[in-house]
Amino acid sequence: MPAPVLPLVDVATLLPPRGALIGLDLGTKTIGVAASDPDRRLATGVETIARTAFTTDARHVLVLAAERKAVCFVLGLPINMDGSEGPRAQSTRAFARNLARLTELPIAFWDERLSTVAVERDLIAADMSRKRRAAVIDQHAAAFILQGALDRLARIRPAS
Repeated sequence: MPAPVLPLVDVATLLPPRGALIGLDLGTKTIGVAASDPDRRLATGVETIARTAFTTDARHVLVLAAERKAVCFVLGLPINMDGSEGPRAQSTRAFARNLARLTELPIAFWDERLSTVAVERDLIAADMSRKRRAAVIDQHAAAFILQGALDRLARIRPAS
């Protein structure tokens, strides 16, 4: 049975109290990967995967999730500023549907509007060279996306 693919607020009820989340920033050429701590307080960049074929990319992502004992994937959904979805959002949804066939972990979408812009601004402010920014921007964007999702989950988590 494929994993559920839902908006973040709907996935929240499916999550155990603890366990890392894996954040993905899907680009056309790379996939930025981030992970949270098991208490879901802090997102950290893990790596940038150069995209090849879906099966290879998905296998790599699943290995990273297993290493971290992840309980969920959070995919940045590139929604247009007017709230509509374009080709990149459809590509992200297709990736999620295909990944869901390979895992039982729930897959959540999180609005990633302006995440790369915000991250690039921060990296420039940190005086990082253009070459170094290009090497890390995707994993930083994944961490930015995942941190937003973690912050939202913290606000909706039922009191225990």
